[in-house]
Amino acid sequence: MTCEPMKAKNSPVVFIVDDDHAVRNSLLLLAKSVGLAATAFGSAQQFLDHYDALQPGCLLLDVRMPGMSGIELQQQLNMRGAMIPVIFITGHGDVPMAVEAMQHGAFDFLQKPFRDQDLLERIRRALEKDSANRSQIAERSRIRERRDSLTPREREVLMLVASGKPNKIMAGDLGLSQRTVEIHRARVMEKMEASSLAQLVRMVMELEETPETENGPG
Repeated sequence: MTCEPMKAKNSPVVFIVDDDHAVRNSLLLLAKSVGLAATAFGSAQQFLDHYDALQPGCLLLDVRMPGMSGIELQQQLNMRGAMIPVIFITGHGDVPMAVEAMQHGAFDFLQKPFRDQDLLERIRRALEKDSANRSQIAERSRIRERRDSLTPREREVLMLVASGKPNKIMAGDLGLSQRTVEIHRARVMEKMEASSLAQLVRMVMELEETPETENGPG
């Protein structure tokens, strides 16, 4: 394993997995030349043994390696629910495998030999994708925490408001006075930190589109 000093966990790291020592060093130097933190591993298993799903970054992965192949490593990451963008580095004969890998969620692939600038551009896009994914998951987690702070009655009101029902109809459905519904509705807006009905509806939609078990990356 070849490692460069890693930055704080909130800073992205370029992970490199390749069994060729010269390739690993070359990719490390390339990443370092543009100010990126990077760390390299000589096998897929070494990477899996050290990988922390909470660490932002991207993965440069050789398709063909002894032991666990790059494709098999991708499958392991998928089974773990890892969200790290994977860029496959392939030889000419490996392109069909790389295309298949992309169908299973890989971010991109680059065929050898490649220009340094082409790889750096793909790394830049992969890191942007990873950052966007993590921000989205963090926001969903914050929304879920706010929703969980609601009382059972406030949750009922939340769902009725999100379904577009006016206060008068909600009052009838819940057996409450319209004034009481208005109070609950105001508390829901405050606790959910929603500045408008449209924003509140978007929050509910976000929660409905993601499983309750999703607590963060990994």
